[in-house]
Amino acid sequence: MELTFTAISEDRPGATWGAMFQRMWPAYRRWYLREGIEERPTYLACRRAIRTHMPELAELYDELCECAGGGDLAARFLSLYRPPAYLSGCSQAVWPGQEPLLVRNYDYSPLAFDAVILRTRWLGRPIMGMSDCMIGLIDGMNDAGLAVSLTFGGRRAVGDGFGAPMILRYVLETCDTVDEAVRVLTRVPSHMAYNVTALDAKGAFVTVYLSADRSAIVTNAPVATNHQENVEWGQHARATATVERERFILHRLMKRDMPQDRFLDAFLRPPLYALGYSRGNGTLYTAAYWPQRRSASYVWPTGEWRFGLDDFTPGTRRIGYPLAA
Repeated sequence: MELTFTAISEDRPGATWGAMFQRMWPAYRRWYLREGIEERPTYLACRRAIRTHMPELAELYDELCECAGGGDLAARFLSLYRPPAYLSGCSQAVWPGQEPLLVRNYDYSPLAFDAVILRTRWLGRPIMGMSDCMIGLIDGMNDAGLAVSLTFGGRRAVGDGFGAPMILRYVLETCDTVDEAVRVLTRVPSHMAYNVTALDAKGAFVTVYLSADRSAIVTNAPVATNHQENVEWGQHARATATVERERFILHRLMKRDMPQDRFLDAFLRPPLYALGYSRGNGTLYTAAYWPQRRSASYVWPTGEWRFGLDDFTPGTRRIGYPLAA
């Protein structure tokens, strides 16, 4: 299996984003309707939710809906309000050295992934990160040096709220610091359990446990895998080795003399680097965000792709994955 990663830069929603939407929409439409259209909220409910919880995004949301063609179903999807549930693996951690680093592995199916590194100025500020559902981000950074990343939280509760990629987009569009990010993460409802780790340019970091059925929990944990304070879904925990991965990262963080490059390199090998591609749980990329530099790298065992917020060159890279693993 090969994926073509595409780096796109477009200040405002336009022809480039519109072409991406048209290319991906058929697959996303099937996913969005997999439980039946009656399980998805109406357009009015979606627009009301955006205006209630993310008012700064309201005009942008309307603009993106128009850019996508103005269809009712596409507009409902683009809100990421009460979308279908989905699970992923993932590991993420903050290396708190002289120049702090947020690093993460994204473990998911290569058959259900945007594979787009997107740089925008949708609300005026530069943001870059890995796209999800064409409007959200699964990790990214803004011009203030605030970096965020998510993992699945290992709980089965699903409820009334937004998909975490939309919440991360909102955080990066409106926040400069970890403290500001915490205020958003504890206010905006999440439809599932996610762990969001944030690191800012001053080196402050936090991990917030989001859930659909209880209030967000704010922690100073530098590591997040696929459980929250305790393992609550044993089958998923065993299948993804979430506890083992957490311990592995924490052990390396305890080695105060471990250089940054060796810490990052550990994410490119088991047990952090997952090989279950045929089971929908393989590492698709490793991302590294340096808030003080305003730069990022997307890394694979075969190479690295570097970007800066002020030095972002569009292009493509082909990456192969062993589906037989």
